[in-house]
This record gives sequence, structure tokens and C-alpha cells, in this order.
Amino acid sequence: MKVGLVRHFKVQKELVWWQRVSAAELLQWFAEYDAAGIEEAEVNLGGVAWSRCVSSNLGRAAQTAACIFEGQVQQTPLLREVQIQPLFRSGVRLPLVLWAMLVQVAWLLNHKSQPESRQQVEQRIAAALDEALQHQENVLIVSHGAVMRFLRQELLRRGFRGPKISRRPANGELFVFEQ
Repeated sequence: MKVGLVRHFKVQKELVWWQRVSAAELLQWFAEYDAAGIEEAEVNLGGVAWSRCVSSNLGRAAQTAACIFEGQVQQTPLLREVQIQPLFRSGVRLPLVLWAMLVQVAWLLNHKSQPESRQQVEQRIAAALDEALQHQENVLIVSHGAVMRFLRQELLRRGFRGPKISRRPANGELFVFEQ
């Protein structure tokens, strides 16, 4: 059995790392990113006969899955990106890059501002894999960069072998794991 992990295609939302935004503007940027379209691209599916495809139910992943898989795609909220929130709510305007670092550190430290802990994410990913692997078929999973690293960790724990996944995997790149 093989499991293929693919990160969604590039999102059509400009990211200006040094742009200064408030917490409210950051949340608005997240909402716009979630609603933005994707830039379709070719994907090498490794010559594998993928029997099933499961994707995050966020638009960018669901649209990517529909582009690269010819059959019906099963969408699930279990594969959604890790939820993050601003560390504090104020009018202070910080560069996007600083917000990104702050919320990542807050999430890693299980700060109360974050809606989901690392343990909750790991449990969610394990549940997603339980569903995806229940048919013992080659399955293609389309999700998000951070989620892919958790998926890899759980696949290895379950006895699969596969490649390392960088901190920011390329959009549309396939990573194949075998059991």
C-alpha cells in the first residue's frame, strides 16, 4: 500500500512579509488567503495507480485535489491547516513576518491564544489517517505544508517508509510513502 502526500497548489494571494498589520488585519489576511484561488500546475503522480483521494476541505486543497485526481475526492476537516490566532488583540501593527514567528512560537508553547494544541493536531491527523487507510488501497492525500509534516510523522510511526518533508514543501510536489 502506498500513501502519496501533496501540498495544495500555490495560492493567488500576495504575501508581503514586511507589510505592517494589526491583529484584526492579520485575521482578515488569513480569511482572504483561505478564500483565494489557486494557480493550477502539472503534478507528477509518480506513475502510481491511486485508488482514492482524500483532501482537506479548505478550498485550496480541495481544488488542487480535483485538478490532479480523476475520480471523486473525499474532503475532510481533519486535514485542515493548523489553526493559529494572533497572540494578542490590539491595534499594534507588526510586520507579517513577525506575526508569523510569534504565532508559531505561541502554538509550539501551547499558549492559551491558540485554538488547537500540538497534541490535538496529532490526534486529528491520526484520525484522518485512520479514515484514509481503512480500505488498504493506494491513497493520495492533498493537504497543507504543516499538516504534511504531521502526516509524515504518523505514517512513520505506523511503519511506512518515505522521504523527509522540508519545512515548506513545494506546492504540488508528491511525497510517496510505502508500507
